[in-house]
Amino acid sequence: MTTIIVDAQRTSTPHWPVPQERRTVTVLFADIVGSTALVDRLDPEDVRALQRAYFDTVAGVLHRWQGVVEKYVGDAVMALFGARHSDGFDAYRAVRAGLEIQAALDRRPMVGDSRLRVRVGVATGEVVVDLGSAVSGGHGVASGAVITTAARLQEYAPPGAVALCAATARATAGLITQRQLTPVPVAGRVPPMPVWHAVGPVRPGTDRHDGPLIGRRRELATIRDQLSRAIREQDPRWISLVGPTGSGRSRLLHELTRGLTTVDGMPVRWCVATCQPYPDQVMAPAAELLRGLAGVRHGDGPAVVHDRLVAALASLFPPERVAAAIPALQRFLTTPDGSSAALAGAAICRDVLLRLAAHQPLIVAVDDVDRAAPAMSRFLHALFSTATARGLPLALITLHQPQWADTRPSPARRVTIGPLATVQSGRLLRHLLTRAGQPVTLADRLLHLVGGRPGHAAAYVRSIVDGADRMTLPLPDAVRRAVCAELDHLDGERRAVLMAAATIGGVVCGASVDRALGWAPGRSAPALRGLVAAGLLLPRRADGYAFVAPALRQVAAERLPRALRAVFGRRAAEAPRLDTVRPDAALPRDHTTADRAGSDRAAAGRAGFDRAAADRAGSDRAAAGRGGSDRAAAGRGGSDRAGSDRAAAGRGGSDRAGSDRAGSDRAGSDRAAVSGSGVRRAEVVPLDVVRARDGRLDVVLAVPPSGATDPLRRGLPSSTMATSPTAPTGGANRSLGYRRLRAVAPAGDVPPTRASATPNNAGGHWTAAPDRSPTTMRAVPAVPGPAGRAAAAGAPPDVVRTGPRPPLIRWPTGLAASA
Repeated sequence: MTTIIVDAQRTSTPHWPVPQERRTVTVLFADIVGSTALVDRLDPEDVRALQRAYFDTVAGVLHRWQGVVEKYVGDAVMALFGARHSDGFDAYRAVRAGLEIQAALDRRPMVGDSRLRVRVGVATGEVVVDLGSAVSGGHGVASGAVITTAARLQEYAPPGAVALCAATARATAGLITQRQLTPVPVAGRVPPMPVWHAVGPVRPGTDRHDGPLIGRRRELATIRDQLSRAIREQDPRWISLVGPTGSGRSRLLHELTRGLTTVDGMPVRWCVATCQPYPDQVMAPAAELLRGLAGVRHGDGPAVVHDRLVAALASLFPPERVAAAIPALQRFLTTPDGSSAALAGAAICRDVLLRLAAHQPLIVAVDDVDRAAPAMSRFLHALFSTATARGLPLALITLHQPQWADTRPSPARRVTIGPLATVQSGRLLRHLLTRAGQPVTLADRLLHLVGGRPGHAAAYVRSIVDGADRMTLPLPDAVRRAVCAELDHLDGERRAVLMAAATIGGVVCGASVDRALGWAPGRSAPALRGLVAAGLLLPRRADGYAFVAPALRQVAAERLPRALRAVFGRRAAEAPRLDTVRPDAALPRDHTTADRAGSDRAAAGRAGFDRAAADRAGSDRAAAGRGGSDRAAAGRGGSDRAGSDRAAAGRGGSDRAGSDRAGSDRAGSDRAAVSGSGVRRAEVVPLDVVRARDGRLDVVLAVPPSGATDPLRRGLPSSTMATSPTAPTGGANRSLGYRRLRAVAPAGDVPPTRASATPNNAGGHWTAAPDRSPTTMRAVPAVPGPAGRAAAAGAPPDVVRTGPRPPLIRWPTGLAASA
């Protein structure tokens, strides 16, 4: 009988702040063949007994494979897999349950001489699930077309067979032997629906790792050092390689087995096993270790198995002990289940490994140990503790996901496998595309999608080879299943926080998440910290968080129903964000824009500036006719492109005065951030608002009186505007909340003069009292990069328009600048 290990933590009933989710589930639909004729010829009491035996058998199989019975329709049963929790193998469990239902009904005697034959259809697709009702017997749990598809599929399954849809066949490829049939017509669907028949489970093959290892040099060196020390010092060590699905754990293990063959001239013996998903025998990984040690292959006859076991044990045990152990080991290799006979064979296997370690350094590695049964975990713990007590040159490596809750021994070393660097991800993508015969130019489009995970990169390339749209690049099914499993390891509250954060996008803060969920301020903070600890979010600035992978954010957002997604988005839009500034209530909405795509880069203040969007109006006039080009101004020793980073650095570190640490005014610069690919409108701020915030302006430019000559047309000597040094030069002009501007005269130019202006420092800079007239304008520093555009053209009275300055600014007669 198949034994399924159930994770009690995942099957408990937690609190669900989000009551409904859009989920990809697998639906099993089973129906009795010829039930009408069978019921007509039986007594009602016999019909009742037959139905009880049938439903008890089916429900028992579904429960072992973690299926949820949604409803009974006459003599048909509908069950859901992945309705509340997904492990990435929902379709596999459903198909295995369908095959086992057929076998169980064949073995179980029914009423009299009656024999039941059933048809089973299995379909995978998206539904809306009521999480509170996702328990056995809960009707109306799921809604979606996939339920009808499963019911239609069972009609095309022969008696005793299991029919699969295309999505289920893809999800179980390599795990279930399948046979494709001719597409069948389905009412209301065009074209005909393809159908596969499930034949039986197969033993998954070993992944190929024939490409070069990209990255992971640090992790590889750390693990090799730990293994070498365990062998050299005869001090057993337990090393855990921890990383999410697709992080490259198995690839790193392959590189270790290939590269670490000797330590100090002593040959090292490796014994490697992999825990398959939901094995039929709980001690199968231990049997796999014994097969690798003795060289026994699957399919070898009893005589071959006997001879190879004798050859492997002859040098480790006395002859009489070998003769007694061989029959028990043969039974263990045949049926490594949880029976007492199998456990006795596992104990002998453990003794064999310890004897081998006493003769030769030994490394035991178990991949995907989080899938192992508790009996296998006890086997590994006993092996390690005995080797430690004896001081044997043995090392144990286990590979698992971060959420594995098994208690490792205290000496265990944990090596976390993080995402690849951007350069390394690009190299891997180009290698995979080249090997698949695809253009390497696709690497640039895939780079931001894979999130540094080699498994995601391979899945995207494989989907392109299989015909995925290169323009849209949809999320591959394998990546979606893995990400869904990561989400479902979370409790209801953390999952709700993650989905709410996904609807906001960009860098989010706890206040935005609280507002989206309608929670009290600060309630989401523990959940956000827990998501960081789980490796799903990355901390960004104060109380800011970002998703570790684009696929995670996409799946989390798509889990929400449309109505709830709109509610979350509307609430979050009303909350202040880290990468934007909320517009003042008095401002028209069309005068403020927040570029969310570039907000992070704007807030980070690269090269000491916030990126400001340029107002296109009047920019050509501001850029032309300055009496000299940018190159001429640079040749006179002035600034490069109107106060760029190099010019500002040459004036004594003035960039830092415009950086975030100097307390820059984000009210204009952050909200007018640009992503670099396009220019957006600058923010318009009322002058009264600026006065109310600080009571003054940093720099005041007096507009010439009516009739004054336009200095841009007169070709007057130019001055370059840049940010001031970090240290303020005047107490009256010092402000912690705003940037300061300085006017720097190039060599040979005459500083601007004003009757009331007095130099306030040794450098001869000029200070002017702020002009509070309605026509005064505040200048703000510009971002490095392309030449800015004039931002003040066409501004209404009593309004300050923030924006990047032009490359060169000609000062009007009598204009003074604050030092």
